[in-house]
Amino acid sequence: MKIAILTSGVLPVPAVQGGAVENLVDIYLDYNERHRLHDITVYSIWHPSVSSSPAGALAGKTSTQYVFIHGNSLKAKLWKAAGRLLHRKGYYHDSIEYYLHEALRQINKERYDLIVVENRPGYALTLSRHCAVPCVLHLHNDFLYPGAYRAEEICHTFQRVISVSDFITERVRSLCQEKEKCVTVHNAIDVRAFQEATPVRRQTLGLADDDFVLVFSGRLIEEKGILQLIQAISRLRHLTRLKLLIIGANAYGKGQSPTPFVMQLKQEAEGLGGRIVFTGFIDYKDVPSYLKAADVAVLPSMWDEPFGLTVLEAMAAGLPLITTRSGGIPEICEGVATIVDRDDVVKHLATAILDLYEHPEKRKEMSQAALNRSAAFDKDNYARQFWEKVV
Repeated sequence: MKIAILTSGVLPVPAVQGGAVENLVDIYLDYNERHRLHDITVYSIWHPSVSSSPAGALAGKTSTQYVFIHGNSLKAKLWKAAGRLLHRKGYYHDSIEYYLHEALRQINKERYDLIVVENRPGYALTLSRHCAVPCVLHLHNDFLYPGAYRAEEICHTFQRVISVSDFITERVRSLCQEKEKCVTVHNAIDVRAFQEATPVRRQTLGLADDDFVLVFSGRLIEEKGILQLIQAISRLRHLTRLKLLIIGANAYGKGQSPTPFVMQLKQEAEGLGGRIVFTGFIDYKDVPSYLKAADVAVLPSMWDEPFGLTVLEAMAAGLPLITTRSGGIPEICEGVATIVDRDDVVKHLATAILDLYEHPEKRKEMSQAALNRSAAFDKDNYARQFWEKVV
C-alpha cells in the first residue's frame, strides 16, 4: 500500500528531538524498512538536526520518504499571523494548523491508499472536507471520550482507531456504533537496551553500595505522584539505608528553570537529611543505566495514564515495581507489580516500600517476573501488531 503518515506537527520525525509519539513512529517505520511492507511518506515539520546526507537520520531508507514542512519560513509566518487574526475568539494553534494545511496540500497531489494520523483526532475535521483518502487514527492520549468536542463525529470519520491501551480503547468505543473498528496495540520500547544496560556507579550519585535505593523516573509534575512518594519516604525515615533517586526534570531538555512545584519537592527533600538525590534531566539513552543502579522502582501516577512508558522501562530494567491503579498502567504490570489505590496513597506507598525492604526474596521474584512480562512489549512485537491492525 501507499501510505501517508501525518505526525503531531510539533516534534520532527525522525525523532531527533525525542518525544514518545515520535519515537514510536520511528519504531514502526524501521520495521517497515526491514520487512518492506509498504511505500510510506512521512509528513513532518522540519528541524535542522534532520539531514538528508549519507550520515544523517534519513540515510539508507528505501521504503520511506520524508516531506518536511518549514514552520519558520516567511510564508509560514504570514500564514500563521493571518490565521491568528481570523481565530481571535477561539482556540487556534497556528503551528499545527499550518503544518496540516501544507501537508494536506501536498497529499492531494499524490494518490495514497491510506493516511495514518498520529495522535491528532482533530485532523479528521479538516481531512473529511478536503481529502477522500481513508484514514486511521493512532491515538496515544485520552482525547476521544463522551463530552469531548465533536468526538462522535471524529470517531465516525476514521476507518479505524488504534489506541495504546485498552483503557483508551474502551473510552473510544463508548462513542462508536462500529465498536469493532476500535482496537488496541500496546506501546513498546527497546526492551534489550534496558535489560542489558550497565548500572551507573552509585558513588557518582552520592549513594552507597549497601543503600536500599528506590528510583522514580519521569517528569517532575504533580500528576506523576512524586510529592506523595517523598512524603511516603518521610514516614519511613527510621530506615536509615533507604534512599530515593529521582530521574528527570519538570520538562524535557537541559537548562530549565525549576517550577514552583519542583522547588516544593526540594524543600520537602531537605528535611530528609540527604536521603533524596535529584539527577535533573537525563538523556533518554542513559536512563537504563540510571534505573539499573536502583533496587526498586516506585512510579505512583496520580492521573489516568494512557499507557505508562516509565512503568514498562522499569520492568525491562528488571526492577521490582510499585505503582498505582491508574488508567492503562495495570494492563502493563498486573500480576507482577505491587499496585496500590490512589486513595490514601502515601500510606499505601509506605506500606508497599516497607514490604519490599523487608523481603529480599520477594524482590527477586518480582524482578524476574517483570523481566518476563516486559518481553511482550518489545518494539518488534509492537510494530508487527501495528501494521496488522492498520491494514
